[in-house]
Amino acid sequence: QVQLVESGGGLVQAGGSLSLTCAASGSIFRLDDMGWFRQAPGQQRDLVAVITRGGSTNYADSVKGRFTISRDNAKDTVYLQMNGLKPEDAAVFYCNAKLITTSLRRLELWGRGTLVSVSS
Repeated sequence: QVQLVESGGGLVQAGGSLSLTCAASGSIFRLDDMGWFRQAPGQQRDLVAVITRGGSTNYADSVKGRFTISRDNAKDTVYLQMNGLKPEDAAVFYCNAKLITTSLRRLELWGRGTLVSVSS
């Protein structure tokens, strides 16, 4: 079994900061791209940020300069530091990972999501 577990969501005032963490566990041979997506009520799930195993990053235009994605390969963990939060950032944030299991299966996994609320 392989799973992703997110933590760190919550309620913050506009302009504030939150940090999200996603830890992968189980029979993992290698974690490749890891990322964060978000889904607001009635909206589709959109990419927020992604990071390759080598550390290359890509961000949605709406979060560039405010959010930072990072990872710790030794801990199979990805982070999202969110600064300057705006009410429009409020959503359920989902962790995503592409990986290879110890039985050499390629999988794409999603976490269960963590809610980020931003008050104006």
